[in-house]
Amino acid sequence: MAECTDLSISPSDPPLVAIALGSNLGEPLRQLRSAVQVLAQTPGIDVLACSPWYRTVPVGPPQPDYWNGCLIARTQLSPWTLLQTLQRIETQFGRQRQEQWGARTLDLDLLLYGDRVINTTELTLPHPRLAERPFVLVPLAAIAPHWQHPLLAETIQTLQERVGDAGIIAVLSDDAGETRFATAADRPRPEPHE
Repeated sequence: MAECTDLSISPSDPPLVAIALGSNLGEPLRQLRSAVQVLAQTPGIDVLACSPWYRTVPVGPPQPDYWNGCLIARTQLSPWTLLQTLQRIETQFGRQRQEQWGARTLDLDLLLYGDRVINTTELTLPHPRLAERPFVLVPLAAIAPHWQHPLLAETIQTLQERVGDAGIIAVLSDDAGETRFATAADRPRPEPHE
């Protein structure tokens, strides 16, 4: 899938959403690709673009490297229904919530829902740590560089350039093999943020 460059939304259009995907247990790449297929087949979700997959250093306790990516979709689901749908798909893939920042078979995070700002106990949009996570911003900037963060009024590309690519080890697109980044492997592991 290609870059999603048209982020304009008319009142009659279903909202655009950005979803982050991650996995570091089982067969991460197979699980991530399967999750994209499940999302694309879910009523009310129309997947428009999916980033390459990035191998990244884990944040939190010692665990295997992650594979991360992002996708852009249009949805007819409300933010809360979409969140519940993502959590149901995580469970379908064997996700167990035992340890904060722990290893997982599948992690689906709702990052952006149009330009909506929501702050409830159940859901915070935009995702509260979106602007500080290279493992989310690098893949998101690959497919939606011009999407403006609703609170910070800066594009995803600008945010990504600010945080750099710390912790990104390699990239894999579906039409090419894994490519190592020249300097990322020697970087220290990022500390978890609260």
